[in-house]
Amino acid sequence: MTPALRFVLLYSAQFVVVGVTLPFLPAVLADKGLSPQEVGVLLAVGSAVRLLAGPAGGRVADALGDARAVLVAGAAIAALAACGFLLPAGFLLLMLAMALHSAAFAPVVPLTDALALAASRRAPGFDYARVRAAGSIAFMLAAVAVGQAVAWAGIGAAVWLMLAGLVATALAGLVLPASPPRPARGLARGWAGFLAPLRIPAVRRLMLVSALIQGSHALYYGFGTLHWQAAGLGAGLIGGLWAVGVLAEVALFLWGRGLVARLGPVGLSLAAAGAGVLRWGVTALTVDPWLLVPAQMLHAATFGMQHLATMAVLSRVVPPAEAGTAQTLHAAVGVGLWMGLLALVCGPLYAWAGGAGFWAMAVLCALALPASLALGAAIGPKAR
Repeated sequence: MTPALRFVLLYSAQFVVVGVTLPFLPAVLADKGLSPQEVGVLLAVGSAVRLLAGPAGGRVADALGDARAVLVAGAAIAALAACGFLLPAGFLLLMLAMALHSAAFAPVVPLTDALALAASRRAPGFDYARVRAAGSIAFMLAAVAVGQAVAWAGIGAAVWLMLAGLVATALAGLVLPASPPRPARGLARGWAGFLAPLRIPAVRRLMLVSALIQGSHALYYGFGTLHWQAAGLGAGLIGGLWAVGVLAEVALFLWGRGLVARLGPVGLSLAAAGAGVLRWGVTALTVDPWLLVPAQMLHAATFGMQHLATMAVLSRVVPPAEAGTAQTLHAAVGVGLWMGLLALVCGPLYAWAGGAGFWAMAVLCALALPASLALGAAIGPKAR
């Protein structure tokens, strides 16, 4: 297999896990007899653990000089922890399973990104965006497949599909192309440089841009469906609107190479921020499907372009010895932390303003425009 195909398999496997976990894990926990409040506590525990465990896993990978080993071990441990969701467990055992699963899986996707970017620099014809598209496609297909499986076999089918994805992730990690040998720096020295990527001005400014643009999706992820349901849109139409966004993202990853190259990382962030102002403004103003469809297609910019900008910046300004730390730190602090905080704000915001709350998300994207220009100044000539 070519290096690109090996990463296609890895991205596909791990995003099957995400496509099952995101929509159905709360239902799995509720099926164990947990109250809504207890389910919320476990989900909060998982989020908190991921914020700490992701960067820790990246730091270990860089300290050992072997991100692939950490990735494989994380997927394998997460699979073992997920077995706890199959047991007739109570609250405490389920909390332990959730914490262990979240900690083990947290660094897997960011480390895959770090390894894929490194491989793209070594392997001719390796297009990161096209390889990463496999993950988005797998997420979409898994979300559909698990719904059918649960309807046919019950909620336990979701756990078995999650386990299958985790085992497949570990196996796919084992067949990744070998990275150039790099001496281990030892954990003591590695922990001393835990925040080393934050000493790079471009990384700090990228964190702000990502927090604003990716964080602006918080109201959409949490309340987009509820907003459209309240407006009388049917379930099929709402599902179609979500699918349009993912399909547009996939199209960018598969066929947007020329556009991405012309814009460069700063141009991509500016385009993502501008598209966010337009997308969330339209979403705030109307529930007309004829206008929502093109607005949803802007997901290719608001998520996809900013993701590609992030990968470009990190690959250009972060030393290879700190790549795992930088990826996991960005995923946790630049995106995960602010997404979680904004999700807390969006509940009261939506209760007070309804769909008009999307104007606040548009403001976040407007603030990202000058932040993106500042990012370009920090990168300097490498921004082009």
